[in-house]
Amino acid sequence: MNRVEPPVTPDDERPVDLTGDEFLLPEQTADDTDHGWGEQRNTNDERLWEDVPPHWS
Repeated sequence: MNRVEPPVTPDDERPVDLTGDEFLLPEQTADDTDHGWGEQRNTNDERLWEDVPPHWS
């Protein structure tokens, strides 16, 4: 009988620190990022902070 291995998921590849008494998984998995969704990280935060309305000054 051939043993079938389950597919490897991005969660299987995430780093886990096992050096302390406890270990914690990262709060965000690799597939829960823009890169994980296949999107590029395009933000315009800098422009929005520079382009504030006049009444904010």
